[in-house]
Amino acid sequence: MEQSIVFQFIVWYFFETPKEILKTWRNFLLFNFNYFSIPLLLKTLFSHWRKYKYSYGRGFDIHRYFDTFSFNIISRGIGAVVRIFVIIAGIVCEILVLILGAIIFIGWLMLPVFLILGFYYGLKILL
Repeated sequence: MEQSIVFQFIVWYFFETPKEILKTWRNFLLFNFNYFSIPLLLKTLFSHWRKYKYSYGRGFDIHRYFDTFSFNIISRGIGAVVRIFVIIAGIVCEILVLILGAIIFIGWLMLPVFLILGFYYGLKILL
């Protein structure tokens, strides 16, 4: 069944393309979430930094015990600080993608209105 080109344009502009924009927006959000590995970083928040840790060894030497303990605590602290910064950067990027996606989606739907207003005010200036 043949449809008019105007009807095809309306279906494409207001139904097909917004659906694709929403799919693309969702893909960007999921990619960003996985790129920064936010769930994994939250699970391993207090793990050792780059798996740097000392073993306590055999026997009990108080000096070696406190050296090892303090190094392992510092390694966990550095790991937590770095992971927190990466989590914050990921959340900030996620918020930016969310805002930019909303602007693009709303902007796409508002383009015909801007076109009509542009013609109206352009003719108003000329006349």
